[in-house]
Formats: sequence, C-alpha cells, structure tokens
Amino acid sequence: MIDISTHHTAAAPADLSGFSGPLQGKWTTSDYAALPANPDLERQRAYEVINGVLYATPLPSAWQQKIVGLLYYHLTAFIRMNNRGKVFVAPYSVELGADVVVQPDVLVVLNDNMGCIVTPNRVIGAPDLTIEVSIPSTTGYDRREKQDAYARAGVHEYWVVDAAARTIEVMLLRSGLYRSVRICEGKGLIPSRVVQGLPVIAEQFFTEK
Repeated sequence: MIDISTHHTAAAPADLSGFSGPLQGKWTTSDYAALPANPDLERQRAYEVINGVLYATPLPSAWQQKIVGLLYYHLTAFIRMNNRGKVFVAPYSVELGADVVVQPDVLVVLNDNMGCIVTPNRVIGAPDLTIEVSIPSTTGYDRREKQDAYARAGVHEYWVVDAAARTIEVMLLRSGLYRSVRICEGKGLIPSRVVQGLPVIAEQFFTEK
C-alpha cells in the first residue's frame, strides 16, 4: 500500500526562532546560501525563499521520492537521447531573483536556454520546465507561491504532479500567467512543449514496482 502522507505539516513561512538571519521579507539568496546544509533535519523540514520570505516545507515521502525518480529517469533518457539539455532533481537550488531561491522536485534546462546559468550546485535563471510532486500539505504552496514565482521568472512550462490522484497537470506560460493545457492520467501522453514527443504515458510515472 502506498503512503501518500496526508499528515505532514503544511508548507508555510518558517519560524525564525533559532535561526541566524534577517527578518521575514528580507531574505536574499546570499542569506539562504549561508544556511547549514540541512538546518532542521530533526523536524523533517526543508527551506526555500520566495519574495524574501523563508518558507519551511516537508521533506518528501518515500512515494514522492519514487515519483521524482521516475520523472528523472524518463526525462533524462529522452533528453539525453536527443541531446537537448539537462535534467536535475532536488535538492538542487534554482535562483530566480535576488530574493527567490527554490528547489523544484525536477527541472529541465534545454541547451538553447541562454538566460540560464548551470553551475555544479545551482541554476541561476529560469529553467525551461519545473515540476513539483504535490501532496495535500504542499498543494497550496505549489499552486500559489511557487507557481507565481515560476511565472514571474519566466519558466515556460510547469507540471504539478498529484501524488495521491496520480495525475500530471501541464501548464504553459502565456502573457505572464500559467494556463492549464491538460490534466494527464492513465495512458494519456504528456502534451509538453519543452519535451515534445516524450514517448511516456502518465501512469509510467506512478509505477509501484
């Protein structure tokens, strides 16, 4: 039986007691870089900065990690075969501005993305595709704060993967806002612009074996 873990503490602005850093709303990428590698492992929390606010998010469950692994496997195989770019998974930071640094579950940077700098430990600039594997405790955050941050930065395509429903919503950036193209499930193909022709059906990202 798959544990979809509905009991996690929701993603929310972090409690700054015990942190050495600025007030909420004043955090920068430099402040984020100064955090310890995992400052709150005991409470199973990870951290991101959006609009200067430090957010605490739950660490992924085993089921989320499995989905992330399948996304990485299928996307990497397709993109590498076509020599189109690179695929990364969290924890790999993406700096979208002076006060925005996030860790998408999966991200794709195409070779012709001249506005994105790839370094050994982070990406600076907007990837072509970001993917979040969402559970009930992170859905609001993934669809508000992170979605808005990706749109403002100019990320062309955003997928929200619902780990419980086993669906993938594909959204494309149009006039500064994301528009839903399709919610994919079962044997439906993914109508992606960034990875056009991906020969993988939705249910292959949710294989339990």
